[in-house]
Amino acid sequence: MLARLSNTKALHWLGRQLLNRDNPAGYFDPLAEAINPMWVQEYTPARVENIIDETADTKTFVLKPAKRWGGFQAGQHVNICTDIEGVRRTRTFSLSSSPLLWQSEGQITLTIKRLPGGLVTNWMHDALQPGDVIGLTEAFGEFLIPEPAQPVLFIAGGSGITPILSQLQTMAAEDYRAPVTLLYYVRTQNDVIAREALQALAARWPALSLTIIATNESDEPRYLQDNDLETVAGIKAREVFLCGPKGLMDLATDLLAKRGLKEKQMHSTFFAPPAQASLDSDQLGGEVTFSNSNLKVGSEGDANLLEIAEAAGLKPQYGCRMGICHQCSCRKTSGIVVNRLTGKVSGPGEEPVQLCVSVPQGPVALDV
Repeated sequence: MLARLSNTKALHWLGRQLLNRDNPAGYFDPLAEAINPMWVQEYTPARVENIIDETADTKTFVLKPAKRWGGFQAGQHVNICTDIEGVRRTRTFSLSSSPLLWQSEGQITLTIKRLPGGLVTNWMHDALQPGDVIGLTEAFGEFLIPEPAQPVLFIAGGSGITPILSQLQTMAAEDYRAPVTLLYYVRTQNDVIAREALQALAARWPALSLTIIATNESDEPRYLQDNDLETVAGIKAREVFLCGPKGLMDLATDLLAKRGLKEKQMHSTFFAPPAQASLDSDQLGGEVTFSNSNLKVGSEGDANLLEIAEAAGLKPQYGCRMGICHQCSCRKTSGIVVNRLTGKVSGPGEEPVQLCVSVPQGPVALDV
């Protein structure tokens, strides 16, 4: 009943008048959560159905989202939200299952590696149990299977295999006919995620060529080499998908470029922020106008637009806070911003910007 009522204009108006929110159903979330966590409206709740050990530090979480969740495409990711010690935490993870599992069983999987010192990943590994409920956003991301089918090269490192697992399962189920090669780099053979699933795919799907390379099982590290690329037939015609540690992705990009592949052929995704660009803080800062909120705020130094908005008491939407998920994107109507990850300077006119990685360089106006 709450979900249906929340979609009416009348209830939106009543919620704004009485509760100061567009979705008044969310006002009752604490009560709904106490009765049934799957009734929560602020986010899409997802119940943990099963937890599978993949390696010593990686688990697959089988989730059953509420039916209102919108689904996903292979290669996309989601933000999960959960309360840890009374604080709402949001993190970005790739979906490792095929959309076919969601369509047929109403389930999805997230395959997550424990990160040393990682607050959320450690909590999920240590505390999350079957029957617990976490929150999901809608899926997002452009790391998608080529259409129509084209020859593909996947290069994955460690837990970077997760979105590629989703893609490979989907491509095999759809009998993707173009040649597909996976070069998968792991520290040791004990660190291979979804080994049985990968081997089963290679056995039943003739288009797939699978190579797993351990980088740290000899005296000298054995990283990606040009000889590895030499084994990929017709490599110059391949669409390349990269996911893994930054060092692997940078090395792969450099080797592929030397082989004549164009930038538009290479697609990458990541779940940890790259190193920030070196910015001259003396040249940064300025008055930020939040037009929709009728608010102007002065800033100095390299504070990003999301931090400036929050310091002013605003609550814009955000997700990863690392420039990955684009959930904080909004329209800049005027002014110049600098991307703190790349150092790239924007134009002075209208364009979309990410609040969490954009630093003002002089006066800036935003539709926030």
